[in-house]
Amino acid sequence: MTTDRLPRTGLLTFAGGSLGMGIWVTVPGLLLLYFLTEILAVSPWLAGLVLLVPKIFDVIVHPWVGHLSDNGLRRRGHRRGLMLAGCALPLAFAGLFALPGDFSGTPAALWVMGFFIAGNLFFAFYQVPYLSTPADLSIGYHERTRLMGFRMVVLTLGILLSGVLAPVITGGQDPTRGGYSLMGLILGAAMLGVMLVGLRGVRQLTAAAPTAITSTHSPGLRKLLAALGDRQFRWLVISYLLMSTTTHLVLAAVPYFAEYELGRTGLTTVLVAAFVAPALIATPIWVVVTRRIGKQPGLLLAQVTFAAGSLVLAVGRPAGIPVLVGAVAILGIAFAAMQLLPFSMMPDVIRSSGAEGTAKAGAYTGMWTAAEATGGALGPYVYAACLAIGGFVASGAGQTVIQNSSAHTAIRLGFGLVPAALMALAVLCQRKYTLDSQLRRG
Repeated sequence: MTTDRLPRTGLLTFAGGSLGMGIWVTVPGLLLLYFLTEILAVSPWLAGLVLLVPKIFDVIVHPWVGHLSDNGLRRRGHRRGLMLAGCALPLAFAGLFALPGDFSGTPAALWVMGFFIAGNLFFAFYQVPYLSTPADLSIGYHERTRLMGFRMVVLTLGILLSGVLAPVITGGQDPTRGGYSLMGLILGAAMLGVMLVGLRGVRQLTAAAPTAITSTHSPGLRKLLAALGDRQFRWLVISYLLMSTTTHLVLAAVPYFAEYELGRTGLTTVLVAAFVAPALIATPIWVVVTRRIGKQPGLLLAQVTFAAGSLVLAVGRPAGIPVLVGAVAILGIAFAAMQLLPFSMMPDVIRSSGAEGTAKAGAYTGMWTAAEATGGALGPYVYAACLAIGGFVASGAGQTVIQNSSAHTAIRLGFGLVPAALMALAVLCQRKYTLDSQLRRG
């Protein structure tokens, strides 16, 4: 029995959980690389490893968490136990930025890496069962888009608020270690509250549109990779990996582009707002547009638009600040679709994978979130590699370093040309996904 419309209250409380996830994804993605190289005097190559190594563990952890989530669904009829454990995430978030005063260089890098690994584990505990919920619900093709539309609006709001507030709390034009510690405490407390709201939303939606579990048999850890044997899922997740890498690269590059290309650290907040605010407005529009043209054509349109906007950013300062801010806004409009549509298409794949699709939702979602986490690491790592190749010199809080011309070139091209190339690859992979056209014809 398929539920035609989910209750609005349940949609809003479910979407509330995305506020917490938005803080975790946005703030480390935006500030952690900069925090390491500009506040803690960690060299770019080591800072890149600090962000990459914890995500390598995620490739293993997320599918394993998906397995635990599926087992929890079979045994208890819900996935909320893991989500409750994931509510320890705010503690790791606060610890990430609360270093002892004398830590810098390698010791600081190890501290941050340890808390980043712990945070990613708690994040997986919450995110995997949370994102498995849409596949569990007995709802149709368009209602999944509506559900993810609510989630995307709230997620974007979380990205906007945390992306704007975090740089301000850290000190604005002159960020300090104490400012970063304060930011971790304030946003960590907010994260805990909204994650508990999301937990309640999952309960409400699963009560409104329950799906009977057709199997009590656990697929076992050895079959977790079976999701990649699903051709539709494979191409969708590869394309999303490239999209995730690209957007996280852009996010990590924003503070450097603002300070060294545009000459004002304070413009970080302006660029983040220019990226996220249009996404907040565009999400409901994308929901309407994709009802007419389908999810796949909408996603391809967004990917091409993102690549075109990135090429404008590669021009850098000569294009003028208004033009560059406008190009970032175009990226934000495309970003809205790149978050909304893949997360709506993933449950389509799961539900189309067979009679026991929902019983395997955790395994699929675990692989999906592992790809998302990998992209979250690869993006900053690729940008850190660009900085290292360009000869960028790290510094501590209060220090001023004059970067050479090749470092400035790396900052600019890493922010524009590299994302355009990655998004072009995402388009090529996305075109191999054909399930959407089949579902629309059906």
